[in-house]
Amino acid sequence: MDSELERHLDNPFWSSLVTRHAHLAQGGALARRYPPAISRIAALAGDGAGHVAALESLVAVGEEIGTAGPFVPMLPPNWETVSEAQLVQMVRAERTALPVGNVEVTVLDADDVPEMLALVETAKPGPFRPRTIELGTYFGIRENGRLVAMAGERTWVGNCREVSAVCTHPSVEGRGFARALVARVVNRMLRAGETAFLHVRNTNVRAMRIYRALGFRRRVEYRMRYARRLA
Repeated sequence: MDSELERHLDNPFWSSLVTRHAHLAQGGALARRYPPAISRIAALAGDGAGHVAALESLVAVGEEIGTAGPFVPMLPPNWETVSEAQLVQMVRAERTALPVGNVEVTVLDADDVPEMLALVETAKPGPFRPRTIELGTYFGIRENGRLVAMAGERTWVGNCREVSAVCTHPSVEGRGFARALVARVVNRMLRAGETAFLHVRNTNVRAMRIYRALGFRRRVEYRMRYARRLA
């Protein structure tokens, strides 16, 4: 991985919003965000007062926004912190395809969004909005017609794409569905000449163990904060 790409991956959400997803971005040179219906993610080019002011101009009163990476600045008193965590960024540099098993997997589309949102509400993999599906390809597993697991793509930095929304309904955990779905997502990226990366909370030891078994390796760790603008 060349040094330029490494630099972009150090601030991946910003890098995505100024390049591959620039057509979706709201904001300018200091702060950008995805439209609320797509994602609650925002990103900054730095952590100065001007960057914070630029971020605030993009967020409505009462709205919650998430920032992660090297620039997660202190916010003024008219904001409240909703949650904070440390994110581990993992990259799969291997070019070998992953075994997908014999589980039946389908490609999800806009008609599946209500079920996807319901699954996210139960499994809580992280933020997912009504139009998040527009960011990439999503795969799902159904049992008795019900969506019980899914995974897909979110941010896009150079030739690296982020595996995201990996979640399994508690009633079917431990059956290898997450592995099968991540394998499908990774293999799709490999066929496109892309490298997979992802983010996981540093407290999620079980998930990191699964990702390491699939060839992902820790690259960097940084802070994530969700905050709500109060006034």
